[in-house]
Amino acid sequence: MDGLAPVRGGVLQRLVHDAEQPVHLRVAQLSSGNVLIGAQADDPAAAGRAIDRMRRALGLDLDLAPFHKQFSRDPLIGAVVRSNPTLRPVGRPHAFEAFAWAVTEQLIEYERAVAIQRRMVAALGRRDPVSRLRDSPAAAVFGGASVARLESFDLSASRAITLIKASREIASGRIDVDTPDPAAQEEGWRRLRRIRGIGTWTVEIMALAGQGRMDQIPAGDLGFIKFVGRALSGGDPYARASEDQVREFFAPYGVWQGLAGVYALRGGANVKSAIMQLSGG
Repeated sequence: MDGLAPVRGGVLQRLVHDAEQPVHLRVAQLSSGNVLIGAQADDPAAAGRAIDRMRRALGLDLDLAPFHKQFSRDPLIGAVVRSNPTLRPVGRPHAFEAFAWAVTEQLIEYERAVAIQRRMVAALGRRDPVSRLRDSPAAAVFGGASVARLESFDLSASRAITLIKASREIASGRIDVDTPDPAAQEEGWRRLRRIRGIGTWTVEIMALAGQGRMDQIPAGDLGFIKFVGRALSGGDPYARASEDQVREFFAPYGVWQGLAGVYALRGGANVKSAIMQLSGG
């Protein structure tokens, strides 16, 4: 909905940047089910790295066999895992993009957050004159923006300050959100959380959507709070769980908590079975 990945003639289009090099990506799913990705750039090496980013965002290289083997008969998500075995979290090719968008989505309606994102892309995004596509603003751009400038997009002053501070840390390299090393990623999470206005939900959204960390679940998400609250209460549609209760609920899924959460919310998980299991029925 942010306008960064339009579909033209059944082919998804996306502009990504490898450093300052723009790369125009095209993604299509063939009748065989295979996914074809093409990249156009002046630098072939940059094109290859951009393809790798998109493969990670789409989850194409995830080996889901262990997940299917362990949870295809799970009382909560087993039925939908069997019926929709290719479901994956919605990912983004830039970890910083996932982070920045998470900041804009904090505690407001998703539609309003999307409107903010579209304004940011239009005003600050990187544009390719050939494809006429836009990429999301770089960390350096947000880091160099004024609070008033970000407020003009309908972002609150407090979140604007948070986004500017974090963007400066990321643009300077003091926080590396692009590292593939799990330990380094987690150190980056700890540093981000030291910045006022960044909590676990924002970091977990970035980890899941931007870094491909299937072991992370954004427990503060309202969807999970409602879902687990309903399950724990025996079906009360108004019940709300705490973040700790959400984490405890999905803890049995281990390194697959993030994916299990996607199935629970988007895949039509069997809440009735979960309620019966929790009640001993």
